[in-house]
Amino acid sequence: MQQHPEVRKLIGKNKYTFFAVLGLVLLQVALAWVVKDRSWWIVAGVAYLVGAFADHSLFVMIHECAHHLLFKNRAANRLTGILANLPQLFPSSISFERYHIKHHSFQGVHELDADLPNRWEAKLINNYFIGKVIWLLFYPLFQTFRISRLREIKPFDKWVALNWVACAVFIAAIWYFFGPKAIVYLLASFFFSVGLHPLGARWIQEHYLTHDDQQETFSYYGVLNAVAFNVGYHNEHHDFPSIPWNKLPLIKKSAPDYYDTLASHKSWTVLFFRFLFDKEISLYSRIVRKERGKVALTDESRPDMDLLAGQAQAHNPQQSPAGIAAATTAPAL
Repeated sequence: MQQHPEVRKLIGKNKYTFFAVLGLVLLQVALAWVVKDRSWWIVAGVAYLVGAFADHSLFVMIHECAHHLLFKNRAANRLTGILANLPQLFPSSISFERYHIKHHSFQGVHELDADLPNRWEAKLINNYFIGKVIWLLFYPLFQTFRISRLREIKPFDKWVALNWVACAVFIAAIWYFFGPKAIVYLLASFFFSVGLHPLGARWIQEHYLTHDDQQETFSYYGVLNAVAFNVGYHNEHHDFPSIPWNKLPLIKKSAPDYYDTLASHKSWTVLFFRFLFDKEISLYSRIVRKERGKVALTDESRPDMDLLAGQAQAHNPQQSPAGIAAATTAPAL
């Protein structure tokens, strides 16, 4: 940030993301209504070709809410995340926030990073084609099983309960007004969006060792970023988690000397098939750490804000770190 001070101006909130959430939710509800009396082939086709992209985008919106990148008020971010979660049927927005923030703070630490597969999971899937197909097809279920090993993270509170109730009411309403095919459409859209679909390659792209055993995080710079709200800019996001989705490409543009030197992916589709057929890539292709460092369990990893606070304190050593962090936060976009 010292070499590229312009990046500091990108930190902030994007309240207009709420309208993207609302539009995507309405789109999925409308499509559920459209297919409710159609053949099963049409239900599956629309789910794969359209619904998967909408649901994947909603997952990105949940990710934005988890980092509180829409509003200054945490409750407003969480309520928006629950709204985005409704068409996905499975109540996961609040739980995702809880576990994902720990992924940033404790990346690669087996007992705290839910992004790491379970040991039995990696052993079961191994590097076989059929195992990888099963893993992608049921990826949400495998993720759910990982929660049991993250014993230090509180799994349930009133926000989680609200998330569950909201999804239950939504499911009941869709079933009552639209019927079972609408539910199947939404369910299929969800599983395709994170699983056996080129979009599912995103989970491989982010932290699996597909290029270099020394590089742990990879970005994707392909055309699907246009409909995935720039979620492919993953190195940029880990470096600057306080910058919203619409500003992530500007990080790379501001610091090409850093990001252009890193290995990256250009196609999720190519990576999708490479993962399935390349036996050199398995669920073991991850960096795992035994030491968690000096980070406290309650800490929220925000290296960009910490760096700004450190720079400000160097210029004004009498000011408290908390005051500096508040003073250096950019205004809402």
